[in-house]
Amino acid sequence: MVAVGYFGTFIYRDGQWQQRSGTGPELVVDVHDSDIATIDYRPAPAGLGRFYLGHQPRDYFGDPEASKPVDVPAEVEAFRGWATGTLGRAPRAEDVRPLLAEHAGQQPADDVVEDTVVRLLGLLGIPVPEDFGAEESAAGDLSAEG
Repeated sequence: MVAVGYFGTFIYRDGQWQQRSGTGPELVVDVHDSDIATIDYRPAPAGLGRFYLGHQPRDYFGDPEASKPVDVPAEVEAFRGWATGTLGRAPRAEDVRPLLAEHAGQQPADDVVEDTVVRLLGLLGIPVPEDFGAEESAAGDLSAEG
Protein backbone atom coordinates (compact mmCIF):
# COMPACT_ATOMS: atom_id res chain seq x y z
CA MET A 1 0.00 0.00 0.00
CA VAL A 2 1.39 3.39 -1.02
CA ALA A 3 1.23 6.04 1.70
CA VAL A 4 -0.34 9.28 0.55
CA GLY A 5 0.46 12.50 2.32
CA TYR A 6 -1.93 15.08 3.62
CA PHE A 7 -3.68 17.63 1.38
CA GLY A 8 -5.65 20.63 2.63
CA THR A 9 -6.28 24.35 2.22
CA PHE A 10 -6.96 26.67 5.15
CA ILE A 11 -7.79 30.39 5.16
CA TYR A 12 -7.25 32.59 8.23
CA ARG A 13 -9.07 35.94 8.17
CA ASP A 14 -10.74 38.19 10.73
CA GLY A 15 -9.25 36.26 13.65
CA GLN A 16 -10.53 32.83 12.64
CA TRP A 17 -10.26 30.06 10.07
CA GLN A 18 -12.72 30.58 7.19
CA GLN A 19 -14.24 28.41 4.46
CA ARG A 20 -13.66 30.92 1.65
CA SER A 21 -11.21 33.61 0.70
CA GLY A 22 -12.33 37.19 1.19
CA THR A 23 -11.32 40.73 0.44
CA GLY A 24 -9.47 41.63 3.64
CA PRO A 25 -6.07 40.62 4.95
CA GLU A 26 -5.70 36.86 5.11
CA LEU A 27 -3.30 33.97 5.38
CA VAL A 28 -3.81 30.96 3.11
CA VAL A 29 -2.07 27.67 3.91
CA ASP A 30 -2.20 25.03 1.17
CA VAL A 31 -0.58 21.66 2.01
CA HIS A 32 0.35 19.33 -0.86
CA ASP A 33 1.12 15.68 -0.06
CA SER A 34 2.79 16.51 3.29
CA ASP A 35 5.85 17.76 1.35
CA ILE A 36 4.97 21.32 0.29
CA ALA A 37 2.98 24.04 2.02
CA THR A 38 2.26 27.13 -0.04
CA ILE A 39 1.86 30.16 2.22
CA ASP A 40 0.03 33.11 0.69
CA TYR A 41 -0.50 36.30 2.68
CA ARG A 42 -2.50 39.30 1.57
CA PRO A 43 -2.04 42.17 1.24
CA ALA A 44 1.61 42.00 0.26
CA PRO A 45 4.04 44.26 -1.59
CA ALA A 46 4.11 43.85 -5.38
CA GLY A 47 5.88 40.66 -6.43
CA LEU A 48 5.73 39.20 -2.92
CA GLY A 49 3.12 37.39 -0.88
CA ARG A 50 3.99 33.73 -1.41
CA PHE A 51 6.58 31.38 0.00
CA TYR A 52 6.89 27.67 0.65
CA LEU A 53 7.55 25.40 3.57
CA GLY A 54 9.08 21.97 3.03
CA HIS A 55 10.12 22.24 -0.61
CA GLN A 56 9.63 24.78 -3.37
CA PRO A 57 7.57 23.18 -6.18
CA ARG A 58 10.28 24.01 -8.74
CA ASP A 59 12.76 21.89 -6.76
CA TYR A 60 10.37 19.16 -5.64
CA PHE A 61 9.14 18.44 -9.17
CA GLY A 62 12.48 19.20 -10.85
CA ASP A 63 10.72 21.75 -13.05
CA PRO A 64 11.71 25.43 -12.92
CA GLU A 65 8.29 26.31 -14.37
CA ALA A 66 6.44 24.72 -11.41
CA SER A 67 6.88 27.89 -9.32
CA LYS A 68 8.54 31.28 -9.49
CA PRO A 69 11.83 31.71 -7.64
CA VAL A 70 11.34 32.97 -4.08
CA ASP A 71 13.34 35.90 -2.72
CA VAL A 72 13.45 34.43 0.79
CA PRO A 73 14.87 37.46 2.66
CA ALA A 74 12.32 39.78 1.00
CA GLU A 75 9.46 37.36 1.72
CA VAL A 76 10.45 37.04 5.37
CA GLU A 77 10.44 40.82 5.82
CA ALA A 78 7.19 41.29 3.87
CA PHE A 79 5.56 38.49 5.87
CA ARG A 80 6.67 40.09 9.12
CA GLY A 81 5.15 43.36 7.87
CA TRP A 82 1.91 41.55 7.05
CA ALA A 83 1.86 40.00 10.53
CA THR A 84 2.42 43.34 12.22
CA GLY A 85 -0.28 45.05 10.15
CA THR A 86 -2.78 42.20 10.37
CA LEU A 87 -2.14 40.61 13.76
CA GLY A 88 -0.48 43.48 15.62
CA ARG A 89 2.63 41.38 16.23
CA ALA A 90 5.35 39.73 14.18
CA PRO A 91 7.72 36.84 14.80
CA ARG A 92 11.44 37.48 14.63
CA ALA A 93 13.01 37.05 11.18
CA GLU A 94 15.55 34.60 12.60
CA ASP A 95 12.67 32.39 13.80
CA VAL A 96 10.77 32.45 10.49
CA ARG A 97 13.56 32.13 7.93
CA PRO A 98 14.73 28.58 8.86
CA LEU A 99 11.18 27.32 8.25
CA LEU A 100 11.09 28.47 4.61
CA ALA A 101 12.05 26.26 1.68
CA GLU A 102 14.99 28.10 0.21
CA HIS A 103 16.80 26.05 -2.45
CA ALA A 104 17.15 22.62 -4.02
CA GLY A 105 18.94 20.10 -1.86
CA GLN A 106 18.00 21.86 1.38
CA GLN A 107 16.59 19.51 4.00
CA PRO A 108 13.09 20.55 5.10
CA ALA A 109 12.71 21.84 8.65
CA ASP A 110 10.54 18.81 9.56
CA ASP A 111 9.77 15.33 8.23
CA VAL A 112 6.21 16.34 7.30
CA VAL A 113 5.34 19.88 6.33
CA GLU A 114 2.31 19.90 8.64
CA ASP A 115 4.74 20.13 11.57
CA THR A 116 6.41 23.16 9.99
CA VAL A 117 3.02 24.81 9.43
CA VAL A 118 2.18 24.28 13.11
CA ARG A 119 5.50 25.90 14.07
CA LEU A 120 4.83 28.89 11.79
CA LEU A 121 1.32 29.36 13.17
CA GLY A 122 2.73 29.18 16.70
CA LEU A 123 5.19 31.97 15.89
CA LEU A 124 2.24 34.07 14.71
CA GLY A 125 0.06 33.22 17.72
CA ILE A 126 -2.58 31.77 15.39
CA PRO A 127 -4.38 28.59 16.51
CA VAL A 128 -4.03 25.48 14.39
CA PRO A 129 -7.22 24.83 12.34
CA GLU A 130 -9.49 22.33 14.06
CA ASP A 131 -9.32 19.75 11.27
CA PHE A 132 -5.70 20.37 10.24
CA GLY A 133 -4.04 17.04 9.50
CA ALA A 134 -7.22 15.11 10.33
CA GLU A 135 -7.06 13.00 7.17
CA GLU A 136 -3.43 12.09 7.88
CA SER A 137 -4.31 11.05 11.43
CA ALA A 138 -7.20 8.92 10.18
CA ALA A 139 -5.00 7.28 7.54
CA GLY A 140 -2.36 6.62 10.18
CA ASP A 141 -4.96 5.02 12.44
CA LEU A 142 -6.16 2.75 9.63
CA SER A 143 -2.67 1.62 8.69
CA ALA A 144 -1.93 0.84 12.33
CA GLU A 145 -4.91 -1.54 12.36
CA GLY A 146 -3.88 -3.35 9.17
